[in-house]
Amino acid sequence: MKNFALIGAAGYIAERHMKAIKETGNNIIAATDTFDVMGRMDSFFPNAEFFLDFDLFKEYIQKNSIDFASICSPNFMHSKHIRTALELNANAICEKPLVLYPEEIEMLEKLEIETGKRVYNILQLRLHPTIIALKEKIEKGPADKIYDIDLSYITSRGKWYYKSWKGDIEKSGGVATNIGIHFFDMLRWIFGEVQESVVHSYEANKAAGFLQLKNARVRWFLSLDYNDIPSEAKEKGMRTYRSITVEKEEIEFSGGFTDLHTQTYTNILNGGGFGITQAKPCIQLTHAIRNSNPIGLKGNYHPFLRN
Repeated sequence: MKNFALIGAAGYIAERHMKAIKETGNNIIAATDTFDVMGRMDSFFPNAEFFLDFDLFKEYIQKNSIDFASICSPNFMHSKHIRTALELNANAICEKPLVLYPEEIEMLEKLEIETGKRVYNILQLRLHPTIIALKEKIEKGPADKIYDIDLSYITSRGKWYYKSWKGDIEKSGGVATNIGIHFFDMLRWIFGEVQESVVHSYEANKAAGFLQLKNARVRWFLSLDYNDIPSEAKEKGMRTYRSITVEKEEIEFSGGFTDLHTQTYTNILNGGGFGITQAKPCIQLTHAIRNSNPIGLKGNYHPFLRN
């Protein structure tokens, strides 16, 4: 049994980490968050210590050693919390995005060497059965084939979003980072390295662009705006729309997410997992995207932009 600490225990994704730690037969000894209603802990680790004060949390961990710290805090705090984990002689398991800036990646690479501890990123789409099957299909196909891909992801958000840290590009990284990075990682994992990136539009609530990968041309569109959801999806009462087509064939992967965090933890505990090396390219990509000058409706742009 390994001992865990949980940072950002009140976030919605934290429950998946609690479940994964429980299902892999391990224990959370301490958790921390600035939100003070933590009844969800009772279903998983009712005996875990809980701290509103981060410094008191660190003092407790220093006296009660842990093997891993699971990090589910806001994006802009990931770097600080990963550093804290490594300095407390623990490995870090962090949600996406690992960090926001390339220089933070470089700093963590050095800290891994200095401490001898590891940093792992949750890249659960790489474990999704449909995505694995697609990767295997592409690998068995012609090595020089260039596939045409459209990525569309619209997850409508209310006014609260823009008043939270998620709506602050300096804290969330903006839509390409906050809601797009796991799709970019998945596509790059399957179709190869990024050779060219063009941004057609970048706003507070949506972004669109084009990626030339080694084996794919990708038109991508990401949005938080309900108005961007196709009418046929609205008629079904949907507030989220997700579509990935490869050569105009829809890749259906809306299901199969239930146990992916548990699978991720199992891989890490068995000596696998996805580390800084796997996370780094898309940190660099999304940083470049949000600092690009959009070119407008030119070139190979996503058809949703016509609206």
